[in-house]
Amino acid sequence: MDTSTTDERTSLELAIEGMTCASCAARIEKKLNKADGVIASVNYATEKATILAPNGVTVDDLIQIVEQTGYGARRPDPATPEPDRATGLRRDLIMAAVLAVPVIAIAMIPALQFPGWTWVSLALAVPVYFWAGRRFHKSAWVNLKHGATTMDTLISLGTSAAFWYSVWALLFTHAGDLDYTHPFAFTIGRSDGASVYFEAVVGITAFLLAGRYFEASAKAQSSEALRALLTLGASEATVLRDGVEERVGIDDLKLDDAFVVRPGEKIATDGVIIEGTSAVDESMVTGESVPVDKAPGDTVLGATLNANGRLVVRATALGGDTELARMARMVEEAQTRKAPVQALADKISGVFVPIVLAIAALTLIGWLLAGESLLFAATAAVAVLIIACPCALGLATPTALLVGTGVGARLGAIIAGPDVLERARAVRTIALDKTGTITRGDLRVVGVHPADGVTEAELLRWAGTAESGSEHPLARAVVTAATPDGLGDLEHFENVPGEGVRATVDGVAITVSRPDAVGPLPSVLASVVDEAQGRGETPVVVLREGEAIGVIALADTLKESSAPAIARLRKLGLKPVLLTGDNERAAKAVASTVGIDRVVAGVRPEEKVAVVRDLQDGGQVAMVGDGVNDAAALAASDLGIAMGSGTDAAKEAAGITLMRGDLMLAVDAIRLSRATLRTIRVNLFWAFAYNVAAIPLAALGMLTPMIAGAAMALSSVFVVANSLLLRGFRPEAD
Repeated sequence: MDTSTTDERTSLELAIEGMTCASCAARIEKKLNKADGVIASVNYATEKATILAPNGVTVDDLIQIVEQTGYGARRPDPATPEPDRATGLRRDLIMAAVLAVPVIAIAMIPALQFPGWTWVSLALAVPVYFWAGRRFHKSAWVNLKHGATTMDTLISLGTSAAFWYSVWALLFTHAGDLDYTHPFAFTIGRSDGASVYFEAVVGITAFLLAGRYFEASAKAQSSEALRALLTLGASEATVLRDGVEERVGIDDLKLDDAFVVRPGEKIATDGVIIEGTSAVDESMVTGESVPVDKAPGDTVLGATLNANGRLVVRATALGGDTELARMARMVEEAQTRKAPVQALADKISGVFVPIVLAIAALTLIGWLLAGESLLFAATAAVAVLIIACPCALGLATPTALLVGTGVGARLGAIIAGPDVLERARAVRTIALDKTGTITRGDLRVVGVHPADGVTEAELLRWAGTAESGSEHPLARAVVTAATPDGLGDLEHFENVPGEGVRATVDGVAITVSRPDAVGPLPSVLASVVDEAQGRGETPVVVLREGEAIGVIALADTLKESSAPAIARLRKLGLKPVLLTGDNERAAKAVASTVGIDRVVAGVRPEEKVAVVRDLQDGGQVAMVGDGVNDAAALAASDLGIAMGSGTDAAKEAAGITLMRGDLMLAVDAIRLSRATLRTIRVNLFWAFAYNVAAIPLAALGMLTPMIAGAAMALSSVFVVANSLLLRGFRPEAD
């Protein structure tokens, strides 16, 4: 557990267990904040409490406070996987559904009521009520002990009233007779007869378990950004001790140790090169698409990739002091600051549940005072509790989310949970990384400019053959462009660090070099170089026998869908901002091409987070990125969108993950998120409207508990059917 002291307070974190809704988080937070000097924030979405406590308050003291509130708490252990709640819910749901189907069918269809069917219904309902529904009863009891009510209170009371009333009817009325048949009626009969309502017990339990399972499945996709970041680092290092190479675990590496990094290997930790030259791919940290040439004295970062050349590096930082670890902490802090998910049903439940309980009590008392029998009055009260059970409320969000996320998955967009939908609706600004998001993320030859007397094919042949001896990404791009017309004979090759390559091709001396390493160029070629750099391209100069014969321009080319996608984002009311670690000239050239007005370039990961914070002053911000360097900014933004072609760290820090590297898919993801949120709101409206309209009917004795149960089921069917309309969503391209 990470701790730090500020103003004589210790910052710590607790994992909270047993929360079932956002009101649970609010209750724990209120209780913790009552302790002297304690400042606590409880996040229902992450099930964690972030606490600033005086030095005199121990972790055990805080855990005790949480336990006294009726919940569990423990020190979080990153090595211990979170419990799989969805699996347990799925098991209970399957059992409840299998047992509920025959009970409901027999009760609702008199022709199926065989001799003794009521006792069979009891036998099938017992495991559903006591086992599958235990989580509702337990939650209601815990909240009752602390003077609180939630939706679980209504669920438990409604099913308990229906179950025990039915048991009483079996034991003490003719409902227990073997030849008893269940009359189908809409209103409560004014007679000494009785009915059983086991179908309401199993139906309500099964429907609510389905809703909880859908919700748990969505929450199971909780962020693992921190773990994804940490796994990017190398697990071993080749240490150089007394001139002998020794392979050791990363934990055995010490400060100032010299370690060897071969081509294609990850650099074990942050350090300084003491021997060798190479190009290092730092895109995962800096966002720069072009590998950086490194020589003795240059710094390198842990987890970056050595593209070519053998390096010997002196370790300057280890463990939590590395750049990678600092990025991991930024992701964790950004996620902790996110507001808890506040579902509409949970907000209203604080008022809705006590009102329903009061109406049920008044129904019982009112009918007794009106001279009706205890049986009639109790049946009417049970009908109120059953029809008020918020099954439709429980399904409103998860069913729409299930269909919406299913449609998204088919399109290639993964939506993490219901909180993402609200954020997708509210965002006003969308920050986009350049490399791998707007551009392809790989270098390509975009311009071949030969001098007079030289053809494009000749220029590419000489340059491609010379570069074929190099592993540098720039070289590979040139070789790829030259290959279709064929390469010449490479007779001699020399890699010149910081400059380029020298080679003998078909008996001719060829040099491919950076423009600033070859001296003055002819005006025509100098102009080509300047124009290429102005467009954000990377030019290289080709020399034959020391004379410049042409320029080849390379660039991280734009994706075809980028410009149309940004235009569509504007139509959705979003203001695009280009946020990248690349140089300003390249960034502005790309922004101008795709239609982005505002550019923030040359920013490191921690600076990206700061820029996102500044943008949030003007409203909620979405961030689209694909690299580790984007992970902290994705987590800090109100809505993170990760390109599926990117790193696991970026994807895990995001609320939406795009399985294709297509920015148009981000447009569809935002549109789908907004459509799903609209569906959820319609579901919630009609679920509450149904309760408001149906409760008075039940209180007036116009609905039997069986009809109340059926009406409750029909409200759920409406919610599910409305959610299924999302299947008609079509991508923007269609």
